[in-house]
Amino acid sequence: MLDSLTYLLKKVFLLTNFTLFNIISSEEDKCTDYCEGPSFQRGDLLEVPRTLFIHFGIYLGENKVAHLMPDIMPVITNDKCQIQKMVTNKRLLLGVLSKNATIRVDTVEDFAYGSKILLNNMDNILKMQPLPNEEIAKRAEKLIGVIPYSLLWNNCEHFATYCRYGSSVSLQTDKFCESLKSMIRDQRSILLSVFLGMLSIAYLGMAPSTAIPTVFIPFMLWMAG
Repeated sequence: MLDSLTYLLKKVFLLTNFTLFNIISSEEDKCTDYCEGPSFQRGDLLEVPRTLFIHFGIYLGENKVAHLMPDIMPVITNDKCQIQKMVTNKRLLLGVLSKNATIRVDTVEDFAYGSKILLNNMDNILKMQPLPNEEIAKRAEKLIGVIPYSLLWNNCEHFATYCRYGSSVSLQTDKFCESLKSMIRDQRSILLSVFLGMLSIAYLGMAPSTAIPTVFIPFMLWMAG
């Protein structure tokens, strides 16, 4: 079941974030170089491109990065050694589904997880004036610990931009919402929902659990479009 959910979540992110990743990558090529650890300053905003998304963190100095990670472990144990271990994909997925996260401190190497790091790239993309570096780092340090998580409203990008600019922004969330709107407005979504509803009726039989979604979902999509 967990593997199926992981696969489904990956496919959703691939569909919704592919264009955004291309846009951000093109901006990166224009204005930002990949950087190594010694060039980082306390309060810098670090980005690492992952397969399905871009991960953000705030550099605290001494090779440490504060970043927000969905994680189920703090909910099920108080063992700090277990919590501080590298967050696996299953821990991350369960954190997303249960809406639990931690703002944690890891080494630059663990944060990057083998990817090259972009330095303060959001300064160029958002065209926002960053706060003083020490204030940025102190904001991040104050937030360290367990917090609620929301894929759309409180993710790693929200955390990093709040610390650096004083305002939470997530371009990945904006792109996700725009992609979702496009899917809803596409009339083919209505036809697909009807088709899937009819398949469920044919396979599971006529019942309120199959008939109601078959009618209700296409109607809602039609009204929203």
